[in-house]
Amino acid sequence: MSFTLTRRRTFVFAAAGGLALAAVASPVGASATHALPVHHFGSGHGHLSITSVPWGTADGQPVDLFTLTNDNGMMVKISNYGGVVQSIWVPDRSRHLVNVALGFANLDDYVNDFEHQPWPLSGGSGDTYFGAIIGRYANRIANASFTLNGTTYTLPANNGPNTLHGGPDSYNTQVWSAAPTTGPGYVALRLSYTDPDGKNGFPGTVHNTVTYTLTDANALMITYEATTTAPTVVNFTNHTYFNLAGEGNGSVFDQYLQINADSYLPTDNVLIPTGAFVPVAGTPFDFRTLHRIGDMIRRTDLPDSGGQAYQELQMAHGYDFNWVINGTGYRLAATAFAPSTGIALWTFTDQPGVQFYSGNFLVGDLIGTSGRAYRQTDGFTLETQHYPDSPHHIGQPGWPSVVLNPGETFRSTTTYQFGVESPAFVHHPQGPAHPQFP
Repeated sequence: MSFTLTRRRTFVFAAAGGLALAAVASPVGASATHALPVHHFGSGHGHLSITSVPWGTADGQPVDLFTLTNDNGMMVKISNYGGVVQSIWVPDRSRHLVNVALGFANLDDYVNDFEHQPWPLSGGSGDTYFGAIIGRYANRIANASFTLNGTTYTLPANNGPNTLHGGPDSYNTQVWSAAPTTGPGYVALRLSYTDPDGKNGFPGTVHNTVTYTLTDANALMITYEATTTAPTVVNFTNHTYFNLAGEGNGSVFDQYLQINADSYLPTDNVLIPTGAFVPVAGTPFDFRTLHRIGDMIRRTDLPDSGGQAYQELQMAHGYDFNWVINGTGYRLAATAFAPSTGIALWTFTDQPGVQFYSGNFLVGDLIGTSGRAYRQTDGFTLETQHYPDSPHHIGQPGWPSVVLNPGETFRSTTTYQFGVESPAFVHHPQGPAHPQFP
């Protein structure tokens, strides 16, 4: 099925020649560290700027919180602890800034959540990975092991029998080196971390650079680069949870989503892909047209392709699956929209898959930046990446390679593009899927 999208005239896009959102005030509570010394890295281009404040320590190392601001007033707060995107403040249809990313108000909560389990309570939400850089291998590797070039590598099992997001104390728990940069129409934060040979059982020393770039087009671009000293497997993503109605504003069930994918990867009872690529047509995983996230999340009466005793939506407690993005190269992966704020999100990537997760394991024990508790479905992720468990499918048709060899450089780019749309596109007489975004 083709995925042709057209822009509606009511779309407001902060780009060259587009709407300039002037004189937008900083939101109350945007930073709990305003009294600390602020370091400015001025660009000389309008209101474009990067500032940083000390944000505490992790593993004995100083941590900063950086604020990237563009000429439209959009702000992204990023820490060099785990490369965490702590908040994303974007203009809504009334030109008020809204934080659309779930997260914590202080560094200690990230450290406790990522490193100290269970926290804060036994039986709670567990490690959320809020906003973090994920590596060396994002998503799951079955049976906590893989074989590469005839050698089997054993990894720590931190998700049932599987290795999740690189294992414990991985990229999301590291203090990265940070270098702010600026240029015409953008500000950027370049983060660097070297993952040692043998860390969590993975071979090779991997040198990583992740650059967050905020543009005057209200785009947050994330660029990944990595090299290795020995053959290894890599898969990187960002784990930001979005709520386009605003962080702490309840369930995302009434927000709209479209995924540029005709097929997805069904999983078994421990959320490992079965190896099949299954058409989404007629299943609860069909997001080829724009519709509410909650429309089919309970539809266990629809066909299920997992081949398990329990249906996939039961086992995952909602959506936690990888969709096979149509096409190749840098392209649109997904579109999302919140009628209440008018905030729209387009996700572009050069990766083969996107993991859509509906916040299934948030159980109300974690308090976010708004001071409100996060419960199930209070946010969603669009994690662009290679397919889960790809190390067990090396060389198989349909499975893009995740092997990185010495002398090669892994490069990938994902962009989260924000804009504003009127409610009319949702309530269009030809149905919510009629006007589809570019």
